Amino acid sequence: ASSPADLVALITDSKLAGRGGAGFPTGLKWKAVAEAPGHPKSIVCNADEGEPGCFKDRAIMDYDPHALLEGMLLAAYATGATRGFIYLRYEYPETAKSLQAAIDEAAAAGLLGENILGLSGFHFTLRIIRGAGAYICGEEGSLLNSMEGKHPFPRNRPPFPVTHGFEDLPTVVNNVETPATASHIARKGPEWYRGLGLGEHVGTKVISLSGDIQRPGNYEVPFGFPLQTLLHHWAGGPRAGRTIQAVTMAGLSGGFLAGEDLRVTLDDPCIRSKGSFLGAGGIIVFDDSRDMVQVAHDAMAFFAHESCGKCFPCRIGTQRLTERLNGIGSKEFPAWQEEVNDIGSVMKATSACGLGMAAPLVTESLLRYFPDAIEQHLSSPQ
Repeated sequence: ASSPADLVALITDSKLAGRGGAGFPTGLKWKAVAEAPGHPKSIVCNADEGEPGCFKDRAIMDYDPHALLEGMLLAAYATGATRGFIYLRYEYPETAKSLQAAIDEAAAAGLLGENILGLSGFHFTLRIIRGAGAYICGEEGSLLNSMEGKHPFPRNRPPFPVTHGFEDLPTVVNNVETPATASHIARKGPEWYRGLGLGEHVGTKVISLSGDIQRPGNYEVPFGFPLQTLLHHWAGGPRAGRTIQAVTMAGLSGGFLAGEDLRVTLDDPCIRSKGSFLGAGGIIVFDDSRDMVQVAHDAMAFFAHESCGKCFPCRIGTQRLTERLNGIGSKEFPAWQEEVNDIGSVMKATSACGLGMAAPLVTESLLRYFPDAIEQHLSSPQ
């Protein structure tokens, strides 16, 4: 790509989409920032990997940090941005060291600073900002507020970060996996990347697999890949004598899949048709020894703890759902179900960000797959 516009066209042609969960087309985002008025523009890498069951960004930064830095440099060239920030999860101190070493290497090689690669006017600086341990800072508005030293509440949208991001100036916010993938696309071309998916799907996704499975770890799979193949062939299946009862999608945010729905393929259209979503690609496996009501309770308690409190549907709703899963409230299943669904529908319709919209998927999917377990839980003495 000889010019910024050519590079934007190349990334757009590859059909690369965001890898943090929202799946917004990367080329469109870069184009919007390139065309937005206002300077200096920024490239922000969202490395606040706080979703339970997700650890793929850490692996990329630990083992291939230069792919990330190259991708951010490409984004800077494509958009005219002059400053870059990696917002790094506080709980990754070793990654902070290896990332800083990579940044120092890039600077020494003349890939950061002024007139990079002899291109007049191509200036780019890059630094790490460490988060402070808040799950909500993975949401881009909260992340940008945190970077500015403000309380990390989600921002109202519009305006969007592409025009009003860091310091209210045009900003690209990309998940670690996105620029790391862009650097390979720039090298091998958009046709190569499009050809990696299965069927109509484009490209690959790194899946973090953990829980009751023989070989947990990160697996890069083509979009459209069967979940059963990943679980039973690549990852060795459940432990001896056990069967897989359920898995979570999108870390915890997508709730559970179980029964026949474990036959999904790993792509958003298929998973959304089952009432869940792929998100950042964390999958936690639960075998038949697990109490799924307890699992759901612990997940909801996590969301209640991490809710930022800005909007009352999420602040109160996650607390009330945790109480219901704790056995507080109605002991009759129909009334319990009605109340839980009512709380969930209000949260999904009115919450300020994705945390409050996603949390009810935990109780929704628990009701869908494990109604008998809930009835048993309600009837047992607490």
